[in-house]
Amino acid sequence: MSTMAPRLPVKLFLDGDEPQGRLPALAALWHAHRGAWERAHALVQDAAGSDAAWVHGHLHRLEGDIPNASYWYRRAGRAMPGCDPASERTAMIETLLGER
Repeated sequence: MSTMAPRLPVKLFLDGDEPQGRLPALAALWHAHRGAWERAHALVQDAAGSDAAWVHGHLHRLEGDIPNASYWYRRAGRAMPGCDPASERTAMIETLLGER
């Protein structure tokens, strides 16, 4: 699957200022997009809910820790995707912003 450019609302979100008062999962994706894995991980590490678990899985997938990623995807009730991480991140943001 080829990487497509993010849709406009996702691009606006990613290009915008650090999200304040947003779901930890969304804020974590914003930081992950900038390569701030540690900050992103800290935001979802202790956050409750399936969205945080989903992003947590994505982060461990980014670092190549597939067994840990699989655990978090299962906790989120989702399958680990076969697409590239950037495409997954775009889809995650669309979902969390309510665009899907």
